[in-house]
Amino acid sequence: MGDMVGQHEIHFSGWGETITIRHTAHSRETFAVGALRAAAWIVGRPPGLHTMRDVLSATDPHHDCK
Repeated sequence: MGDMVGQHEIHFSGWGETITIRHTAHSRETFAVGALRAAAWIVGRPPGLHTMRDVLSATDPHHDCK
């Protein structure tokens, strides 16, 4: 596939075996959506240490899932 813009792998290895999980992104839009969501989330927040877990645990404003 010639449209790969990012690939990440994580390996869990033990004695005699390895489990590999791979994520492949085919569009930078995937990353842009996340960056915009994080930017919208941070507006109005007090100064401090915030994590991506904070952002990702927030309700997605583009879906009516609650």
